[in-house]
Amino acid sequence: MKKISSYIWDYRFSYLGAVLSLLIAVTLDMVAPRLTARVVDDVIVGGNIGELKFLLLGFLGVGLGRCIFQYVKEYTFDKNGARISGDMRRDLFRHIQSLSADFFDRTNTGELMARVKEDIDHIWDAVGYVGMLLIEVFYHTGIILVCMCMINWKLAMISGAAMLLCGVVAVVMERKLGAVYEAISEENAVLNTVAEENLGGVRTVKAFARESFEIDKFLSHNKRYYDLNMAQSGVLVRYYPVFTVITTILPLLTLLVGGRFVIDGEMTLGQITAFVEYSMNIVWPMEMLGWLTNSFSSAVASNKKIRKIYEETPTVTETTNPVKIENVQGKVCFDHVSFHKADQHEILHDITFTVEAGKTLGIMGTTGAGKTSIIQLLQRMYDATGGAVYLDDVDIRSLSLEQLRTSISFVMQDVFLFSDTIGDNIKLGKKRYLDLRTVRKASTDAQASGFIERMEKQYDTVIGERGVGLSGGQKQRISIARALSKKNPILVLDDSTSALDTETEQMIQQTLAKLEGTTKIIIGHRISAVRHADEILVLEGGAIAERGTHEELLQKRGLYYETYLSQYGETSQNGTYAEADSDKACGTVRGRADAKEAADMKKRNTLESDADGKEITTACPERAEKTGGETNVLQLV
Repeated sequence: MKKISSYIWDYRFSYLGAVLSLLIAVTLDMVAPRLTARVVDDVIVGGNIGELKFLLLGFLGVGLGRCIFQYVKEYTFDKNGARISGDMRRDLFRHIQSLSADFFDRTNTGELMARVKEDIDHIWDAVGYVGMLLIEVFYHTGIILVCMCMINWKLAMISGAAMLLCGVVAVVMERKLGAVYEAISEENAVLNTVAEENLGGVRTVKAFARESFEIDKFLSHNKRYYDLNMAQSGVLVRYYPVFTVITTILPLLTLLVGGRFVIDGEMTLGQITAFVEYSMNIVWPMEMLGWLTNSFSSAVASNKKIRKIYEETPTVTETTNPVKIENVQGKVCFDHVSFHKADQHEILHDITFTVEAGKTLGIMGTTGAGKTSIIQLLQRMYDATGGAVYLDDVDIRSLSLEQLRTSISFVMQDVFLFSDTIGDNIKLGKKRYLDLRTVRKASTDAQASGFIERMEKQYDTVIGERGVGLSGGQKQRISIARALSKKNPILVLDDSTSALDTETEQMIQQTLAKLEGTTKIIIGHRISAVRHADEILVLEGGAIAERGTHEELLQKRGLYYETYLSQYGETSQNGTYAEADSDKACGTVRGRADAKEAADMKKRNTLESDADGKEITTACPERAEKTGGETNVLQLV
């Protein structure tokens, strides 16, 4: 982590100018009481009226000088504070982006938001306005004490004692506030997390009528945050009055003792006037000590939280001199790969397969079998704990992360769309290189151009956060278009057609089949998604239970065969299956059915509309099998 002092050093010349302006402004402020003393002793008491005009010009010059240098000081400190906070926020965000996926597995988004926003803002205050006031308070106090001693050192001892007492109180208060601010910072992160989760999942909350529960949950954390802030206020209430009492008594005590010195002839009337003015000027630094201690404690606590994030290091790193593949072909090989996370629970065990460039691999398995984990290892979101993964016969740990990940187009299971235009969402990662023609072509291949071009602004339509306002199928098609537009050598689809109707899915599969020179890895729960793959892996418990082509796996009558039965029905009398052509299929017929029976069943079917408004046939309820909102239409022969 780059220390705060290093950021300040980056703007040292600007800070130097700000500090010089501060010193000059404060020094000019010390001149005014001396001019006041001259007015009292020389003009009022001495009767030297001629000197008055020079003294008045002196007051005018001091006032103008203070205005100029105060402005320079305030502006420069605030500007430097803003620049440093911007640099710190940039560096913190870069560091967070550099961390591996396991960090985000155990860290809440709300906590990171609190660190990037509120905690950086506290440090901004410390290196800007608060830092300026700290310097000013110490210099102002020191130079006032010097001026007081020059007038009467005995009377100056009273102000010195008052300042010492204020300093002791400030140190005690800072220690108590430090612990409170750490707790406040933690609870602020929790509160942000709760709010972020509930606002992001507001539709789920409403769907389950959980508003009251979530409100109570938020209020409980809000009450905790309130209690901590009240504890902070309690510390201030106990100690802040001490500063007020001292600053109230000091001028009175100065005037009382100083008046005695004037009567005894130790001081002139002008000197006591100047001294009282100095004692009034020393009041505000003592009053500010409480507030400055409060702000400084907050900044220290925030800095500790930020340092904890900087202490995190990425577990997935690049080699010093990464290998560069000049022309990635797309061959993927897993060689006895095993994988477990920090909890030591084994997710994948001894996974071995090879996908030649341009070939297609299908992966099936129950939820939690490890399908997505294979893709995460291919992308090096995590590193394998055993074995190795190769791209074009090169260990991916020898490649740069940029080359590896830009070689793969990925359609995620959980579609994420940014709050941006549809066109920019499709161009994601290559906005500078993709033109509208390429975007339109990818959208057409993904069967997305239809609904996009019916919108008023078409590809310039701004969609809401996470694609709010679009159906699940529409979001999946935009995600597929985003992957197709990149034309990378490897295309990964992780259950990417689960929200699509049968007709749209078949059209997309036909498009994928035409992609030449692209290695395709298709993860799915539907047989229809993987049946045409060159090889299909069936995972169970993190290991490969079966492998082969569609026909080979059916003949094995294992897990794949059972999945086929659950999706397409039972065996016919001769034990064979045949999928009906999508244009002719209208229902699922148990056993043998003649043409008349099939025609009668077709008439009984209803029509539904998908998200785009087109009609699709719905299988009769006798044998309808629906998966992810789709009706599989099959006919036994």
